[in-house]
Amino acid sequence: MESASEEPSLDALATLGLLAERDTHGWTLVRAMAPQGEIGRVWSVRRAVVYRTIRLMIDAGLVEPAGIEHGARGAPRTLLHLTPAGRRTFERWLAEPVEHVRDLRSALLLKLLFAQRAGLACAPLLRAQQAILAETVEALDTQLNDQDPIDLTLRAFRLWTARAGLLFVEGELARLGDG
Repeated sequence: MESASEEPSLDALATLGLLAERDTHGWTLVRAMAPQGEIGRVWSVRRAVVYRTIRLMIDAGLVEPAGIEHGARGAPRTLLHLTPAGRRTFERWLAEPVEHVRDLRSALLLKLLFAQRAGLACAPLLRAQQAILAETVEALDTQLNDQDPIDLTLRAFRLWTARAGLLFVEGELARLGDG
């Protein structure tokens, strides 16, 4: 995150999502985003990156220190709190469908994870995602004409990936009783 107006990274958004649930300290965030952690199974972040992300988000005004937690072992830990700007940033991101097919595995699954953890309905996000993917499939389907062979291969890959994403979204909507 270079500036406050730039879209936060998925690392930052995962951190904001955890802080939207409750104030906590960096080590809890590190554990949750480790590959075997509750968030890390969808989007994992290395410890050093979590702490760098926290510093960047504090600088951007999305997160602020909220006191000290004294544990039985180790040094006192700084509790972190989501600012109103951080909460707005996270909630806006959470409600928006993913624009690019390449981001379905990472961003869409992370959004669904946080929505489920917050007890939010996933169907509105999935319906919006379904509309974007249907448009993408239609656009790519019409572009498979006489082109350079590598362009044709790349577009075919994107088309089949978008179709698979659309099938996933439709399946999730059906599973939720909304499809």
